[in-house]
Amino acid sequence: MRTDLTLPEQAALTAGRDFWHTVPLDTAGVPSLRVTDGPAGARGDRWAAATSACVPCGTALAATWDRALVRRVGRLLADESRAKGAGVLLAPTVNLHRHPTTGRHFECMSEDPYLTAELAVPYIEGLQERGVGATVKHFVCNDQEHERHTISVDVDERTLRELYLVPFEAAVNAGAWAIMGAYNRLDGTYCCEHRQLLVELLRDEWGFDGLVMSDWFATHSTTAVANGLDLEMPGPARCLGPYLVDAVSRGDVAAADVQRAAERVLQLIGRANSADGTVSGESASEVARTAAAEAMVLLRNNGLLPLDAKGLKRIAVLGPLADRLAVQGGGSAEVSPSYVSSPLEAIRKRGVEVVHEPGGGLEGPTPLLDNRCLPNVMQVDVFDNPDLADPPVLSETVVRSMARWGGAPLAGVNAYSARMYGEFVPDRTATWRFGLASPGRARLLLDGRVLLEQDDSGSTETLFSRGTHEVTTTLDLTAGTRHQLVAELRMAEAVVQPGVRIGARPLPPPDAHERAVRAAASADVAVLVVGYDGNWESEGRDRADLGLPGDQDALVHAVVAANPRCIVVVNAGAPVTMDWADAAAAVLQVWFPGMEGGNALADIVFGDVNPSGRLPTTFPRRLEDSPAFPHYPGENGVVRYGEKLLVGYRHYDKRDVAPRFCFGHGLSYTSFTYADLRLEPRGDGLRLSLEVTNTGERAGAEVVQVYVRDVEAAEDEPDKQLRQFERIELAPGETQTVTLDLPRRAFAYWDVAQHTWAVKPGEREILVGASSRDIRLRGTWNTPN
Repeated sequence: MRTDLTLPEQAALTAGRDFWHTVPLDTAGVPSLRVTDGPAGARGDRWAAATSACVPCGTALAATWDRALVRRVGRLLADESRAKGAGVLLAPTVNLHRHPTTGRHFECMSEDPYLTAELAVPYIEGLQERGVGATVKHFVCNDQEHERHTISVDVDERTLRELYLVPFEAAVNAGAWAIMGAYNRLDGTYCCEHRQLLVELLRDEWGFDGLVMSDWFATHSTTAVANGLDLEMPGPARCLGPYLVDAVSRGDVAAADVQRAAERVLQLIGRANSADGTVSGESASEVARTAAAEAMVLLRNNGLLPLDAKGLKRIAVLGPLADRLAVQGGGSAEVSPSYVSSPLEAIRKRGVEVVHEPGGGLEGPTPLLDNRCLPNVMQVDVFDNPDLADPPVLSETVVRSMARWGGAPLAGVNAYSARMYGEFVPDRTATWRFGLASPGRARLLLDGRVLLEQDDSGSTETLFSRGTHEVTTTLDLTAGTRHQLVAELRMAEAVVQPGVRIGARPLPPPDAHERAVRAAASADVAVLVVGYDGNWESEGRDRADLGLPGDQDALVHAVVAANPRCIVVVNAGAPVTMDWADAAAAVLQVWFPGMEGGNALADIVFGDVNPSGRLPTTFPRRLEDSPAFPHYPGENGVVRYGEKLLVGYRHYDKRDVAPRFCFGHGLSYTSFTYADLRLEPRGDGLRLSLEVTNTGERAGAEVVQVYVRDVEAAEDEPDKQLRQFERIELAPGETQTVTLDLPRRAFAYWDVAQHTWAVKPGEREILVGASSRDIRLRGTWNTPN
């Protein structure tokens, strides 16, 4: 505890200096701490200034069910954070998959709180053992993007305790250094100033000793510091910081509250600066490729997979995402990948003739240009006037075609201008669509010719809710030709997140659909890659439905009809309806797989890697089947969690609703048998053991899942719940004894009257299986009084 800081110095520490830094106290020897966005990479303090390793999204990591692998990912992200000069990563995201259309579904891990908790912990430990702090988010019930800044969540106490708080409690027990408060309100009170959450629960009951920071712009009052908030982000301060000095003098806030908050900021800075600088030593590409492959879930296979390249003459690689996967979702989780491996190129390397047709285009805003069409970085010059008048007062480079700043690029300057320019080389001959978006006046030039102009009216999601509607035009271009691309931005007044964005994509030919169908018919096998990208699945907005955007569902039906030997690859971070699933020979869910997704896909398809991913969330047959459907998105500023405890598979099981693919489902190229379940007391819990044998001809990994069923469960209580799991690897013919412990908490419920965890005496079924609906072994256990 430092006693030498004055009240103004303590207050200064409670708000950020800018978007990514805390306030330094030079005279007191307190440095500034940099934080950076995650959780699928570490971006640094500029959106496109440098490349980053891009690992699979949160849902994909959960699909591995692999604690050790997630810890490796955490270590890698610590190295990435340090390389960006950051001591804190804003990750992991442990909100639950309450509704399948949620915009940040891809960023969260699972619909199940236990699975989320069990994989969040090694992520946190991997980060922090390398000296980078985890900031677990978003506390709590930030489970939709619709009205996310103001929506009030109405949830009963038992549901809150048994579902939504579980991963945060585990993170606290794992020693997380920081927690981020949510945008939304809980029972009418904003989460970043919710005393019952931040003080009574987090501090007093759970014993959390770390820092609580706000989500960006989620601080609403000066008194938030008295209610448990330590750090307002971003800066400069709007509620805390220097405003606390007057608040203390008025008696609105106690000086002791300011001091406690400042001490927690100092503690976080000290923890981050105490790192010894060691790195994991693992290759980012290797970790990313392993994680992407383990995350891929083989949903259906009629024996077509794995492919034998020697027995094939021609493969049709089809779909709008076949050449370049969507590797990440949109919003604050987005990074500029070091590279993106292409499924098309990875399959071409297998020595089989490949024919490629996109079959159509992916609708939505035009994607950013990167190293595929930008042979060099783009230059950005900023001027302290609105007229692009030389000389520039700031120059920097970007690796993708977007310049974006957190606050004005020039401190204290409201009216300014910027020019982003570089060489553009189209990678194919086609009609190209160009797009331009900015929160100010802007124009786009190609070789000195004005292609697009826009004013500063109208709001959209293009620049993360801060830009104007994208304006577009088309132009015929030839592959390999060199062009000078220039965007000019003029800002007459300050905005929160200024910037300018250039997008471009080649348009498919008018007969793209027919060409893809013909290509499928002429090939031995078709690999069809469909899905979403970060323009569709993104922070800031929820999806409208579960259908694939554009004509992709029609394309799947047509291609499968033309060639029944079709592998449909779904490149999306969240469930899609898949009405065509039963007709396809194979269906493979690859999520947003990170920069090594294309190579990992080829590894799975050709059998170099045996698929072992399991669904961390239920795939419904239709949106109306999902448990939160009757209650989403709420009304009159309130969303009621009317499904209560029956979230995810709990709903499908209890209400006898058939999902498209159930929680925990995933196929392998080998087979496994379960035998000899044994149960015995272990302290105040239970120890179980069983024998698992690989009965196939390939080495593979199995995920043993343990569910507990209360045979006397009430109508509104789950039929069964995941309480343990273990991923094991077995050689052909190998048998392994799996031993798992179920602690007392595995049989407990939250007793609202007693405000504690309690265990009802009575009979429990112990269900062991390969998914929530593939139960292989059963046992009975009577919980003691």
